[in-house]
Amino acid sequence: MRVTIFGASGLLGKALMREWSGDAVTGLSSRDADICDAAQVQKIVHSTRPQWVVLAAAYTDVDGCENNRDLAFAVNRDGAVNVARAATETRARLLFLSSDYVFDGRKNSPYETADERNPQSVYGRTKAEAEITLLELMPQCCIARTSWLFGTGGKCFPDTILKLAAGRPSLDVVDDQRGSPTYAVDLAQGITHLCRKNASGIVHVTNAGDCTWFEFAREIVSGAGLPTTVKPVSSAQMARPAPRPAYSVLSPASLHKFGIELPPWQDALHHYLRERQSTN
Repeated sequence: MRVTIFGASGLLGKALMREWSGDAVTGLSSRDADICDAAQVQKIVHSTRPQWVVLAAAYTDVDGCENNRDLAFAVNRDGAVNVARAATETRARLLFLSSDYVFDGRKNSPYETADERNPQSVYGRTKAEAEITLLELMPQCCIARTSWLFGTGGKCFPDTILKLAAGRPSLDVVDDQRGSPTYAVDLAQGITHLCRKNASGIVHVTNAGDCTWFEFAREIVSGAGLPTTVKPVSSAQMARPAPRPAYSVLSPASLHKFGIELPPWQDALHHYLRERQSTN
């Protein structure tokens, strides 16, 4: 199978390039391909002739999107449309990475794929609008929603916590936002399986289980053997430019339909800590 990955230099992209084996995979960084340039995207997809295109390229700075609205929509929505149109022209399948932030966080039970989108941030709106447009352009595309991504080779929550904990006796971490941490390696393997199964429609792809950011941070510090004390605080005490959903746990039912299960986030975190230690 021929696969073209946009966003190969990002956290997920790096994991996809490492984990995907047995197929002809072309990885493109933002330097190799600007998805905002429709002609460039078209030329690349026509030259690589993939059977699957995986779109992992995105503007993922959630707070940055609030201050750079035009850029956020240009990359996350319009760039996705450019890739989808090129894929349609070459009859390639498309897997698009989306986010739990398409939801408003007002539920208290896991979100199903058919639940109403109601994004509260600019980032969430860019992803929600991309989903809607892509499903109109390519009804058979696969939209993989994920959440709280972490992994080696880039900025992520565990990396930030470990760096802060190394120099502080205590850390304040938000305890009123709940979601599912997702390890880039496990997500990459899930995406590989979805493509090989010719998946279509919306699929929720996260590690099993859920926690708050405080609980996640406490597990990170404990797993690393650090003495730092982690203290719970409210979102109001840690105000950020972009609103975050209070609850954004994604139901795994859609993933299980394809016979795919990802391990618990605690197991994934321990794998990450070992991987991080071996690469530092």
